[in-house]
Amino acid sequence: MGGHGQEKVGWEFFGSELKRKREAAGLTQQALGNRVFCSGSYIGQLETAVRKPQLDLAQRIDAELGTDGFFERMCRKLIDSTTNVPYFAPVAHLEGTATEIHVYSPMYVPGLLQTADYARAVFKGGFPLAPDEDIESWVASRLERRSIVAQPTKPLLWNVIDENVIRRPTGGAAVMREQLEYLASLARDERIVLQVLPYSSGAPALSGMLKLMMFDDAPPVAYSEGAMSGSFMDEPARVARLQLAYDFARAAALPRDASLTLIESAAEEYADDN
Repeated sequence: MGGHGQEKVGWEFFGSELKRKREAAGLTQQALGNRVFCSGSYIGQLETAVRKPQLDLAQRIDAELGTDGFFERMCRKLIDSTTNVPYFAPVAHLEGTATEIHVYSPMYVPGLLQTADYARAVFKGGFPLAPDEDIESWVASRLERRSIVAQPTKPLLWNVIDENVIRRPTGGAAVMREQLEYLASLARDERIVLQVLPYSSGAPALSGMLKLMMFDDAPPVAYSEGAMSGSFMDEPARVARLQLAYDFARAAALPRDASLTLIESAAEEYADDN
């Protein structure tokens, strides 16, 4: 079984043990959720491995169930074994179950849309001291996630990228040309919705990377990313505020046709530079 399959089985075991320990303690999902500061439905999603807990939640569960650090240790082990950058692991899992994914990216092409060479350049820039084998593992995992883009019906991938994304020569001219041509092909084939937020739009409604994910059977969640760190959010009011900010950014962006024209023009400029 590959690493991804082993990881999935591990989280399923985490969920089954959580259910067993919770029931042994005589607690409903809602009762445990109240004690660890999350919803009962979220506990249910952990028990069915629909979602993965963050470490601090695993620690609170241990404290309430008296499990002597079991869930914290298991959470740490599963996070350490992931082929993704550790703080991104819960998000990568959710992408595969989302019906819609909305992304705003101010610096880089969204991960689901990156080419191998571009992804390699991003990881080398963000983790300059990481061993080559780690970089290559992360690149392979990112390319594996691109299978989501090939699905014929879902999820809907709506991407708003800042003009800075296409102007910054990440990896050099040749890498950028390939990356932008790939983006353009996805947009032309209507595999994705792609808009560029131009410099002329002024100050953006969002200052950092944001990913919003919607599901058929669960509330929406949000994920934002900073320097070598990520923040996962599912509190409804906060997610709603982030969705509104995303909507403002989307409204200020160029229409799809104009965005495609700008990306194709930038690709040609990189071809000339190369």
